Amino acid sequence: MQPDNAAGYVLLSNMYAATGKRHLCENVERQRKEKGVKKQLGCTWIEVNNEVHMFVADNQDHPEMIEIHAKLQRLSGLMHDAGYVPCTEFVLNDVEEEEKVFPLCHHSEKLAIAFGLINTAPGTPLWIRKNLRVCEDCHTSTKFISKIVGRGIMVRDTNHFHHFEDGVCSCTDYWWCQ
Repeated sequence: MQPDNAAGYVLLSNMYAATGKRHLCENVERQRKEKGVKKQLGCTWIEVNNEVHMFVADNQDHPEMIEIHAKLQRLSGLMHDAGYVPCTEFVLNDVEEEEKVFPLCHHSEKLAIAFGLINTAPGTPLWIRKNLRVCEDCHTSTKFISKIVGRGIMVRDTNHFHHFEDGVCSCTDYWWCQ
């Protein structure tokens, strides 16, 4: 219906990926690229000490990136111990399952959360804004993080306001069905 809007291509591509129809997924991505339709870059913002910090997936430019990655590494181990299983269903790279987990660790909201945990007092809630919809893996991992660190994490994406507290989200996981 909107051939110049990447959202339709992304949605269809994700549906094919979820059902294991990798060849159809690749076909949709090829058509999108041939038509010159660009996907919107996912960005996440967090304000700490009256300063806004912006994160983009896989961006390594932030001056605290080494500390952020170290925090994510520690959280990843704690989440795994608590039963977290990464949702790699929509990772489109045709690689082994273990390799699909790596890009998920570098989504912009995870970078922002780690930064917030490093730079705010324990128990302080985190307030995050995202320009796209939160992916299923980030939604699940944020629930785990909120329980592990004992903090409220509020995320406002394009469609919903999510309040994560003690391993539960205020949307009751309904957001993914819409």
